[in-house]
Amino acid sequence: MSENSPICCYHEDEGFSCSEPAGPSGLCYWHDPRIIKDGIDDKAKLEAYARGGGMLRGICLKRANLAGIDLVKHHSKTGFDMSHAELYRANLQGAHMFNLNLENASLMKADLREANVHCANLTNCNLLGIKWNGSKIDNINTGKLLKQEKMALEAERVGEMEIALDYFQQAEEIYRDLRKAAEREGLFAMAGHFIQKELTMRRHQMPRYSGKRMVSKLIDLFCGYGESPMRVIGFSMVLILICAVFYFFTGLSYGGNIHIFRAENTFMMNFYLFFNCIYYSVVTFTTLGYGDFTPIGFSRLTAAIEAFTGSFTIALFVVVFVKKMTR
Repeated sequence: MSENSPICCYHEDEGFSCSEPAGPSGLCYWHDPRIIKDGIDDKAKLEAYARGGGMLRGICLKRANLAGIDLVKHHSKTGFDMSHAELYRANLQGAHMFNLNLENASLMKADLREANVHCANLTNCNLLGIKWNGSKIDNINTGKLLKQEKMALEAERVGEMEIALDYFQQAEEIYRDLRKAAEREGLFAMAGHFIQKELTMRRHQMPRYSGKRMVSKLIDLFCGYGESPMRVIGFSMVLILICAVFYFFTGLSYGGNIHIFRAENTFMMNFYLFFNCIYYSVVTFTTLGYGDFTPIGFSRLTAAIEAFTGSFTIALFVVVFVKKMTR
């Protein structure tokens, strides 16, 4: 290339620029969106370009035919950087994309069947409509929120509800596809995470103050849609403590004496009374019913609610725990 030859005008605000020779469009072959990379030698050319240190950030591979391509950076702890790359409808069947950085890229409707995407960074990547059948997705990083999820929440924040609903639907579809792919690969912990996110996206599409949305939120809080037994335990402990406080102030009967908080009691006496209330709360929650303490006044209503909720919560914990352990 001569000194006066134009170079690719691709540039990012982060400071990354391409130094490849530019074509008539002002962009190089790999960054030019008007060139469809579906030639018989394009796969080999891209592999050589990557191995030679070519800039892969922002390259346009829309509808490219790259089946079986090897984009693994061998003998390196980090993969090739394909941030902001455009891979819309790209044919990547059987591709080797281990540890590839696809942050802020678009894989919309790409064909990743039988591809190895293990450890790939897909943070803020457009994953809508991908064909995941047979793909290896162990340890992929999709980030805390999907791209569509972030856009939906932002649209909801500014009151653009139609736009928000559309993005929530897209996010639900992406999580559902990821969940099915994880289940096919036997990655049940990952599948559990994705089903929680899938149902959360579905909840956001319900009317804000509807009964269905409130029930869905309660199920999420109690057990993470059946995927978080620790939430059931946490809810149980909180309920036991709250009910113990109610018993502390409304009173319990023991051996003909009323155990209730009194300001004139010493600290140790009130502490002992509260400890007895916690004991009674645990006994009531687990429906053991020893009978040594009995509720009085408003304590009876609290005890009835706690006993009913406790029996339901224990059954819920068993279901959720068994579901997790049998995977």
